[in-house]
Amino acid sequence: MTEISVMVVDDHPIWRDGVARDLSEHGFDVRGTAPDGDAAVRIASAIRPDVVLMDLNMGDTSGVDATRSITAALPSTRVLVLSASGEHRDVLEAVKAGASGYLVKSASTPELVDAVRRTAAGDPVFTAGLAGLVLGEYRRMADAPAGAEPPPQLTERETDVLRLVAKGMTSRQIAEKLVISHRTVENHVQSTLRKLQLHNRVELARYAIEHGLDGEKD
Repeated sequence: MTEISVMVVDDHPIWRDGVARDLSEHGFDVRGTAPDGDAAVRIASAIRPDVVLMDLNMGDTSGVDATRSITAALPSTRVLVLSASGEHRDVLEAVKAGASGYLVKSASTPELVDAVRRTAAGDPVFTAGLAGLVLGEYRRMADAPAGAEPPPQLTERETDVLRLVAKGMTSRQIAEKLVISHRTVENHVQSTLRKLQLHNRVELARYAIEHGLDGEKD
């Protein structure tokens, strides 16, 4: 398996170094760390990691602003927020800025390791209860009526996968439900991202909900 490259962003040096050390010990390629949002944007642009672990409350440039800048400039880099805050407003702002997932800092090392691996694989990862919050907010904001027809450029199977992404299912869960391989699911996800010009599965879920594709298939 290809080594996953990671960058850790946090303004507390002891915490930042500890997370970087733990990830290195679990086989990740920790290419760099940053103490604030400005440095995060600058360093990420230079090292282009697969995953950025991002704190939120740091100096002049917040983690939300840094996330927005990094995901806009580096579409292949995914941001996983790791914050002490579990406030709903913080979660929603981070996701709207482009974060692929959100963990609170009370997560254990095994949970963090699993979350980084899943984020690198393209899965949205959230502390328990927060995924439902995000999907619920997207449903509240959706304008399109439930049952709207899928865009014509998507195949029937891509649309099936998209519906399940909107329900918060992982690639493995989708593969089991549709009786196809995990790799086939990932191929459909990547193809759909390209066609819709989106960057990650969180954006796919939002798109599906806004177009009424999160309900049961008729």
